[in-house]
Amino acid sequence: MIRRMGRPGLLGLAARTAVVAGTANAVSGSMQRAQAQRDAQQQQAALYQADQQAAAMQAAAAHAAAQAQYAAPAAPAPTAAAPALDIVGELQKLAALRDAGVLDAAEFSAAKAKLLG
Repeated sequence: MIRRMGRPGLLGLAARTAVVAGTANAVSGSMQRAQAQRDAQQQQAALYQADQQAAAMQAAAAHAAAQAQYAAPAAPAPTAAAPALDIVGELQKLAALRDAGVLDAAEFSAAKAKLLG
């Protein structure tokens, strides 16, 4: 076969065009997949952040409710037998709130001191 010098033939031109088009298609597909992955990660991060904000709001509401419950003015002292049972029950409630993470150690100590007089 005789080799031609100069411009490529029709077959060579078609082959070069196919290679360029295939490369462009592969790069484009790769870029689209990477963009879709970035979008999915951003959406996942936004959902995680929304979940964290909702959990923080629920914790704040529970904390405020616990503080409001123990910030109420003290009722007059009942009879001698009733306060011991009341105090024990209230201390158990406070301990449960502390264990659940609603009250921190300082708030628990303050509420306990208020309860014990």
